[in-house]
Amino acid sequence: MSEAALREQICLLARSMFDRGLTGGSTGNISARTQDGGLLVSPTGTSFGRLDPGRLSRFDARGTHIAGDKPTKEMPLHSAFYDTRSTAGAVVHLHSCHSVALSMLPDVDPDNFLPPLTPYGIMKLGKVKLLPFFLPGDPAMGEAVRGLAGKRTAVMLANHGPVVAGKDIEAACNAIEELEDTARLALLTQGLNPRGLTGDQVQELVSKFDVEWDA
Repeated sequence: MSEAALREQICLLARSMFDRGLTGGSTGNISARTQDGGLLVSPTGTSFGRLDPGRLSRFDARGTHIAGDKPTKEMPLHSAFYDTRSTAGAVVHLHSCHSVALSMLPDVDPDNFLPPLTPYGIMKLGKVKLLPFFLPGDPAMGEAVRGLAGKRTAVMLANHGPVVAGKDIEAACNAIEELEDTARLALLTQGLNPRGLTGDQVQELVSKFDVEWDA
């Protein structure tokens, strides 16, 4: 994909998520690899609903900011995924309501944040790691992701929002939407003793779709 087309796609997908209420105001950030190994990144303080393709922050393959507006303050978080996951072609971070609400509940498993309610939550995300609360922009968030040594495609920042890496921008956006949908299902069915997937069903999915699961 050409850089011009990638710029348009980033803004189109970001706008779609904003319009559907997956992140609001000037929250969230998004980035994608360019063909030359650089990055396009949403600028700091911008809204997903109003990103300008021509003003996206542009980094070269060495990680130097070479054009566009000042990047998001969450760059250490994005860089951590790119540096530890060779397959990462895009990273998306949202402040999506239901996943944040689920992160506040006391009985959530920090090693496997999402309950096994649907096959696609497992297929698109694997196990989601719940990380502790960090101040926005704290480089320690990036260090926490690096500490996972590339073994997770998605993390949940407690009281903050999910972060997902994908092979490309469309895959990353699809996966983070699946994370939010699963969190919403978990909240809707809380206390109702929902019939989730069995351990055997989960393992069958993991095996059939080559899901990173045991990390």
